[in-house]
Amino acid sequence: MPHHTSLIALLCVGFVMAFALGMLAQRLRMSPLVGYLLAGVIVGPFTPGFVADQTLAPQLAEVGVILLMFGVGLHFSLRDLLEVKNVAVPGALVQIAFVTTIGATFGLWQAWPMMGAVIFGLALSVASTVVVMRALEERRLLDTRRGRIAIGWLVVEDLAMVLALVLLPALAGALGSGEKVGAGGVIGALAWTLVKVAAFVAFMLVVGRRVIPRLLEHVAGIGSRELFTLAVLAIALGVAFGAATLFDVSFALGAFFAGMLLNESELSHKAAADSLPMRDAFAVLFFVSVGMLFDPGILIEHPLLVLATVAIIVVGNAVIGFTVVKLFKLPMLTALTIAASLSQIGEFSFILAGLGLSQKSLPQEAHDLVLAGALLSIIANPLLFAWLDGWVKRQQPGAATTQVRAAHSEVPEDIGGHAIVVGHGRVGRELSRLLQERGVPLVLVEADNDRVEAARRQGLVTVRGNAASDPILKAARPDTAALAILAIPQALEAGEIIARLKAINPEISVLARAHSEAEVKHLLAHGADAAVLAERELAYSLADMVMATPPYRPARVPDPQPVG
Repeated sequence: MPHHTSLIALLCVGFVMAFALGMLAQRLRMSPLVGYLLAGVIVGPFTPGFVADQTLAPQLAEVGVILLMFGVGLHFSLRDLLEVKNVAVPGALVQIAFVTTIGATFGLWQAWPMMGAVIFGLALSVASTVVVMRALEERRLLDTRRGRIAIGWLVVEDLAMVLALVLLPALAGALGSGEKVGAGGVIGALAWTLVKVAAFVAFMLVVGRRVIPRLLEHVAGIGSRELFTLAVLAIALGVAFGAATLFDVSFALGAFFAGMLLNESELSHKAAADSLPMRDAFAVLFFVSVGMLFDPGILIEHPLLVLATVAIIVVGNAVIGFTVVKLFKLPMLTALTIAASLSQIGEFSFILAGLGLSQKSLPQEAHDLVLAGALLSIIANPLLFAWLDGWVKRQQPGAATTQVRAAHSEVPEDIGGHAIVVGHGRVGRELSRLLQERGVPLVLVEADNDRVEAARRQGLVTVRGNAASDPILKAARPDTAALAILAIPQALEAGEIIARLKAINPEISVLARAHSEAEVKHLLAHGADAAVLAERELAYSLADMVMATPPYRPARVPDPQPVG
């Protein structure tokens, strides 16, 4: 049996290099995406040393695209978009049109085909949601009006790119058929594509909306975690494949709709959590495979073209975003935040560029410029946000407080003696309710948007974000808290949070949950005052109930009768 196959080699080397360079990028306060892309460059054919199989990488990348789009649909929030639709919708559409026009003009100046020039422009117009979300969360801006505008803006961009992924193959097919195709032929091809998309959407709304949630609920009722995880992945991949096979629409649209329909299910949080490791793994492979297609020689051979591409991304997106926001007469701080958020490109840009390359509409040089622009703009984006932070500090006191925050998002300055609850899942939700009923002052820390909104509707002061992040943890005011309860199931992450809590406030009492003796030891070693082994406590409660039932309940001793 051979011990070396191209698939195993690609997976092993790809994951190892992506991990090493992703950790390095994280340490340098850059997005891990930079590390993943550089890992692909290293294992690609344009650099010396190991070269991964070039035929397998695109197929793994396609799976990565499906799971990425599934995740986009699973977290799509129409409510968040409607809150800021008056600014985000026209702003995003104007920005996409403006930057696409500039990029397409640049492409035509390079004598690229019209279709390739348009794809190039589109790829330069859509920001990376991953990069923006991280920057906003680190600065606790997700609950501010400017943060919500930025997220709504990204949602519109994502929807526009989903539509582009559907229409571009039809348009490329019509224009690249080798025959003279008039406007009627192009319009006909687009119309036929829209008919197929409409048929797929109708089928999903009529049949999928009924079948998929019920199927997931049935599998969840079986009680098998692996079957539930398998069901989630089968739905994502199955719907994507069915959309392409039966309706001739893209894998991306099918996966996006599958995620949207699961988002309506009560089990959507569990579906998201169970599919997350697989989605993350294939997302990493997607970025690695993108990096494999990048020829770093373009940085040396055409530095001026690279600089022009980066200028379109950083300056073009930032200027049009800033201008649109100011036209709506919003504060300068909001305009600068939107400008900084839009001045980079990411995952959708890679998907568009890859689509154009596979359709032979986008020249290899244009594809390399998109990747170079993405790498350099993602590296530069933290510097822009650092400049924005400095600008805020230089303003008059109170200038940064012109932002409007969501209700129950700010911890009162004079709070003290409160309990911090980390996690608002099933355990945290019930715990918060009981403590709230007993009048214990609470501050909740939760990263999931839907859980945050649910907690705030119950009147809980809630900090949105991951408690493992220092700014998020400090926002819960652990320095004045009396108690912290780690209600999250991830013991390793909880251990790091406990250590940071104790570093900030050595007097704080910390309780945590665990699911094994090893986890109990880990939590106690990191400073927890007590760790509750959930299964053991459940066994104690059930044993008490058993002993209270008639067969096992001790016989009642009658009261002694008085004598005489």
